[in-house]
Amino acid sequence: MKQFIKKLLPAKIFYLYHYCMAIFAVVYYRHPSEKMIVVGITGTNGKTTVVHLISEILEKAGYKVGRISSIDFKIGGDISRNYLKMTMPGRFFLQKLLRKMINAGCDYAVVEATSEGIRQFRHKGINFDIGIFTNLTPEHIESHNGFENYKKAKLEFFNHLSKSRHKTINGKIINKILIVNSDDKYAREFLDFNIEQKYVYGFQLSNNQQNAIIATEYELSNNKTSFSVNGHIFNLKLLGKFNAYNALATIAVGISQNIDIEIIKKTLAEIQNIPGRMELIEIGQPFKVVVDYAHTPDALCKVYETLRKDSPRLVCVLGSAGGGRDKWKRPEMGKIAAQYCDQIILTDEDSYNENPEQILDEIGFGIPQNSNYKKILDRREAVKMALMLARPNDIVIITGKGAENKMMVKNGWIPWDDREVVKEELMKLNTKLDFPENN
Repeated sequence: MKQFIKKLLPAKIFYLYHYCMAIFAVVYYRHPSEKMIVVGITGTNGKTTVVHLISEILEKAGYKVGRISSIDFKIGGDISRNYLKMTMPGRFFLQKLLRKMINAGCDYAVVEATSEGIRQFRHKGINFDIGIFTNLTPEHIESHNGFENYKKAKLEFFNHLSKSRHKTINGKIINKILIVNSDDKYAREFLDFNIEQKYVYGFQLSNNQQNAIIATEYELSNNKTSFSVNGHIFNLKLLGKFNAYNALATIAVGISQNIDIEIIKKTLAEIQNIPGRMELIEIGQPFKVVVDYAHTPDALCKVYETLRKDSPRLVCVLGSAGGGRDKWKRPEMGKIAAQYCDQIILTDEDSYNENPEQILDEIGFGIPQNSNYKKILDRREAVKMALMLARPNDIVIITGKGAENKMMVKNGWIPWDDREVVKEELMKLNTKLDFPENN
C-alpha cells in the first residue's frame, strides 16, 4: 500500500511529508541531540563496524554512550537488538532513542546515517557534531535513480553538518569535526565543506593535510590484523584491510576527542568481533565458518580477498541480492564469487515479493558455465550443503545477512539468524558424520 501511494503522490509532496514528519518528531521529543555530542557515520561499507568501535572506545574512556546501528540500539548499559530491518530508524523512533539517551545521561550518541535515511530527512533536526565518511561504491542505484544521486545523498549529510549550529555542553563550545577516508576516490568532494576541524585517514600519505591518521606496516595473519600509526602498533582481532580502515576512522575520532592513545590501542585489541561482520563460528569443526553481512560487490570482493589469503579453498554461500532492489549488482556478485570461490552455493536472501528463483538466475548470469556452483533455494539447506562440502582447513563463508534476525519472504518475514543456523547445522553434522576428513 505504501509503495502504491508513493507512486500516486508527486515527488515534492512525498518529500515534504518526510520533512514535516522529521520536524514534528524533533519538536515532540524536545531536541534531544542538542544536549550531547552526536557522531554520524555514513558511506557505503563499514558504517556498522565503525559505530561499534567508536562506542567501545568512548566507553573505555569513561563516557556514557548511546548508539544506533543496523545491529542494535544501545542506551548506556541497556542494549536491544534492532528488529526493524532498517539501519537508520524512522524519524519518531530515532528521536525517541536520542531522548532516551539524554534521560539515561549519555554523553555521546553514535549513529549510522544511510542514504535512504538522508533522502527521507531522518537526519533533519539532529545536530551532529562529528561526521565520518568511510567510502563510496555503487549501491541503492535504482532507488536513487543513479549513482550521482546516491553520492549527493551522502554529501548532503556533510552539508547538514557544516550548517548545523554549534552547541554548548557544560559550558564548552563543541566544535564541528569532519573525518574522511582520504584513500577513497571521492574523498576530495567530501572534504570540500566549511568545517573547522578536518581529519583524514588511510594508507596513502595525504598532501597538505594536517590531522592525518596514516597507517603503515600493515600485516594480515590468520588471526589478527596489525598496522602502525605514528610509531604506535595497533593489533586487531578483526581481519582484513577494510577493518584496518574502520579502525583508522575510530582512531581519528578518539584523537579528536583527546582520548589517550593507549586506551584506543588497548580497546581495539580487546574487541573480539562485531556481530555478523567477519564473525567466526566455531564448535570444534576442522574447518572455519565465517558469517558476514557483505551485500555489495565491493564488500564481497574484500571479504573474499581477505579469506583467500588464509585458506586454499573457499566454499561460498552467496545470498547477497535481495528482492526488489539493486538488480544491477546480481551478476556482478556472481562474477566475484566465481573469481574467488572453489564451490558456490546460490540461495535465497530477503526476496520479498520477487521470485527468488529469478534472483538466483540473475546472480548466475555472472558465473561462467564451467564454474562449480549449485542453486539451493532453501537457505538452511544451502548452509547445510556448504558445511557438508567443507574439508579440513577450508573456509565456509556465508554472506548477505550477517547478524540480521529475520528474512523477508513473500507476504512477510520469518525469524532467521545465519549464525544460529550454522551452529544448529554444525551440531547435526557433528553428530552424524563426526567431521570426516573428506566429504
